[in-house]
Amino acid sequence: MASIFTRIINGEIPCHKIAETDDYLAFLDVRPQAKGHTLCIPKQEVDYIFDLNDDLLAGLMVFAKKVGKAVESVVPCQRIGIAVIGLEVPHTHIHLIPLNSMEDMKFTGSAKVQISQEEMAELAAAIRAKL
Repeated sequence: MASIFTRIINGEIPCHKIAETDDYLAFLDVRPQAKGHTLCIPKQEVDYIFDLNDDLLAGLMVFAKKVGKAVESVVPCQRIGIAVIGLEVPHTHIHLIPLNSMEDMKFTGSAKVQISQEEMAELAAAIRAKL
């Protein structure tokens, strides 16, 4: 069965898209730890990041860097934190989280911020404009 991220890639589930290439997709997290929390994924469904072939992994990191810089230019923060956990969805993904404190990277419980769909759409558009 396809992961939720593959279903997003296939257009079966909507997302607030930030960037897309032939191999990668970036979109806002629906349960954000901070405003601007973005996920970067390879379009190839591979569960564990270290199972990606070297070229796909390297490309994912370069893609995440570009997206992270765009997020940072829109969302006021000290820096963009990067996390790869991989337990919640069986599809490799990198979390890009605007950080102002170490607390911003804690993944316990539910989303830390509530953002309306309208705000998410505006935020996604602003970040896309910086790419």
